[in-house]
Amino acid sequence: MSDTTLIRIGILLAGFILFFGIWFASTRPKKNEQGRRVEWRGERSEPTLGDELRDELESESETASMTQQGELGLDAPQQQSDLGRRQDENFDKIVSLFVAARAGQTLRGTDILVAAEKAGLVYGHMNVFHRLIDSRPEAGPIFSVANIMKPGSFDMNEIQTLETPAIAFFLTLPAPVSALEAWESMEPAAQRMAELLDAIVLDEERNALGRQRIMNIREELRSYDRQREAPPLTRPGQW
Repeated sequence: MSDTTLIRIGILLAGFILFFGIWFASTRPKKNEQGRRVEWRGERSEPTLGDELRDELESESETASMTQQGELGLDAPQQQSDLGRRQDENFDKIVSLFVAARAGQTLRGTDILVAAEKAGLVYGHMNVFHRLIDSRPEAGPIFSVANIMKPGSFDMNEIQTLETPAIAFFLTLPAPVSALEAWESMEPAAQRMAELLDAIVLDEERNALGRQRIMNIREELRSYDRQREAPPLTRPGQW
């Protein structure tokens, strides 16, 4: 795996860590009654995480990336697996969800491991979990699941003592399936793991994921798929 690819994923995970860490420290909700869904109220802002990451990735040279790798502490894991490795390191859109522990609780590593297996995920590349195409695992991940705690991976040697406030689901587009298919795979998996972990699903703006937001994301991804399927523009003079 190239250093550039490692840093691209490293910066992505670092972005998740920074984004969620700021929220978790400053806007953690009060404990709700048992069984009630947690809602975060307030003015919604436009998502910027994916845009910022994309701009940063596009402007990074390989030399700068190597320097940033050391600063972030994102060293390449030993005995790297190729399961879940992207065939093409380039991407133009990121869609993310969080599965977060309820107030006063954490997600335990062993519980995450069991829930991931039940949700159809496999442990692999970058020491995180991936959803793969059953008949074509070599095609790369439909989506991946990382720890929001630095460095973003799940160390199986320490999985029994691992605790984290949340895990991040993210799909990078283009994926080995259509964007909408990837979402229709990721969203139910996040809901399933949240159910198994007694956690809640948050969108990229740290709001509880609701039906309207799901509908909006689906429409965004339909539009993305239509744009990729559209024929190239006719060159000047060709009709």
